[in-house]
Amino acid sequence: MGAHDQVEATAGCGVAVIEAQVRTLPQSPGVYRMLNAQGDVLYVGKAKNLKRRVSAYCHPERIGARIRRMVQQAAALEVVTTHTEAEALLLEANLIKRFLPRYNILLRDDKSFPSILVTGDHPFPRVLKVRGARDRKGAYFGPFASAWAVNETLTVLQRAFLLRACSDAVFAARTRPCLLHQIKRCSAPCVERIGEADYRALVEQARRFLSGGSQEIQQELAGRMQEASERLDFEAAAQYRDRIQALTRIQSHQGINVAGIASADVVAAHQEGGHTGIQVFFFRAGRNYGNRAYFPSHAQDEGVAEVLEAFLGQFYANKVPPPLVLVSHKTENLELVADALSVKAERKVRVECPSRGDKHKLVAHALANARDALVRRVAEGSSQRRLFEELAAALDLDAPPERIEVYDNSHVQGTNAVGAMIVAGPDGFIKNAYRKFNIRGIGATAEDEAPAAGDDLAMMREVLTRRFSRALREDPERARGQWPDLVFIDGGAGQIDAALAVVAELGIADLTVVGVAKGVDRNAGRERLFLPGREPLVLDRRSPVLYLIQRLRDEAHRFAIGSHRARRGKALRVSALDGIPGIGAKRKRALLHHFGSARAVSEAGLEDLEAVDGIDRAIAKKVYDWFHADV
Repeated sequence: MGAHDQVEATAGCGVAVIEAQVRTLPQSPGVYRMLNAQGDVLYVGKAKNLKRRVSAYCHPERIGARIRRMVQQAAALEVVTTHTEAEALLLEANLIKRFLPRYNILLRDDKSFPSILVTGDHPFPRVLKVRGARDRKGAYFGPFASAWAVNETLTVLQRAFLLRACSDAVFAARTRPCLLHQIKRCSAPCVERIGEADYRALVEQARRFLSGGSQEIQQELAGRMQEASERLDFEAAAQYRDRIQALTRIQSHQGINVAGIASADVVAAHQEGGHTGIQVFFFRAGRNYGNRAYFPSHAQDEGVAEVLEAFLGQFYANKVPPPLVLVSHKTENLELVADALSVKAERKVRVECPSRGDKHKLVAHALANARDALVRRVAEGSSQRRLFEELAAALDLDAPPERIEVYDNSHVQGTNAVGAMIVAGPDGFIKNAYRKFNIRGIGATAEDEAPAAGDDLAMMREVLTRRFSRALREDPERARGQWPDLVFIDGGAGQIDAALAVVAELGIADLTVVGVAKGVDRNAGRERLFLPGREPLVLDRRSPVLYLIQRLRDEAHRFAIGSHRARRGKALRVSALDGIPGIGAKRKRALLHHFGSARAVSEAGLEDLEAVDGIDRAIAKKVYDWFHADV
């Protein structure tokens, strides 16, 4: 990667800003960013020749209306030079994912995919589902399109190869076989029901299966089953039969024929009505690992090939591409995309647009799925927009909301309190905008006393204060689309008064806040809506608007409870031994294994502490003094 060069802009229109900088730009590959006066990134672009590419923006008559608007807003230009155009493409994709510029094609829903890991750092490897960075030693297989597909495969691995799924700590602590061994899903290496060599043989079979050797393994198992039957060992024969059936089961769920395809992604795009739907099918080791639909954000005048090319760069920005990527459209820079993916994967990656044969059939199948998914998406979006229009009419709003925020709190008697904010728009829930707030004022720790009456209101005040104080600091002009048009609060008149007090104190005068309270019997369908200065509004129980509000409230409740449980679980994992100087993980484990609990350690005498393996007199004195210093 080359040197970074930031060009500060002077006052003036965007064209003047660009013209002033073009003469100093290098004629080399790189990436450029256009920024507005507030420092927000408007657009990220790549170039084989930076000087020539950026010069094109100096001629407004040659560019479209949307790009002209972008140029008019440009107040600064930033440039990063690269060694090659392929590096520029990769950097462009990473910067787009980081800054989400409004004038770029954006892939917003791009979470990591789960994979299967056969660990390589233990004498008896385990199989487990993993996401994110592949930083643990072992063999990785995937990606899988869904957690369901991973879980299904893990179940097969347990049934067919009897590999353990327990953690290393549980493995080390076992003294007798677990339930999985009793139902014939684990060979119980933890209690030496199988030797290390035999277990390694099972692990090697599992790796071969995940690498595409399922047919060979089935033939081997069938031969062993026959041998067991001939020597009248019917119990062993039945075990081999069950393992063969498990392998057959996973092969029967493949869906479409993948003959001739070892490891590949099939990416197909369908465009209709200014929207684009993209389907990605994953094939690994000759098997279908599932598919997923995407709907990138883009301007209506951007063609399907252009959208597909931008999608490929962003999609593989945080994933290792397979050796082969099949696409539905021949893009302008298909070879460049292949070069960039090869750099990413550190091996050869081919990107092909097949026009006939089995590969074309796979692409056609993915294209049909992309078309169907887009039709459903557009239909759901139209229905959702109509609901938002009806919601605006019911609440007497000036216009249908584009961003709705819903707030809820969750705690148990004031402990581990968490506030939650979920966000929804005309196209559904915007999950990457969800936020959780660890309550600081009350309920901050598990040791806090239960809050007095009205503390739920204090929690809500804290959450709203933090949310909108930050919004005022970061986006006072409301230009980034992060301000809500409508706010729902879980609660009635008291919650509304608390919320209105917060927004009034912050000087926000135009925020519509609505409280959603269940009826006197706490029954869904009898909700009352509390609006400032109006009598509570009760909608018809069969009203689609009421159903929409219930969905929003239930989603906020689900997110709040999940966040609270996660925080509570983390607090439960904190030990009373964690803060003692000189007590690390090994000594803590020795103390807990010896005494059974942290409380027993705290009540132990000095001589009892010295009796623990690895605890000398000096350490024992530290532990004893830690618990008895104030006695």
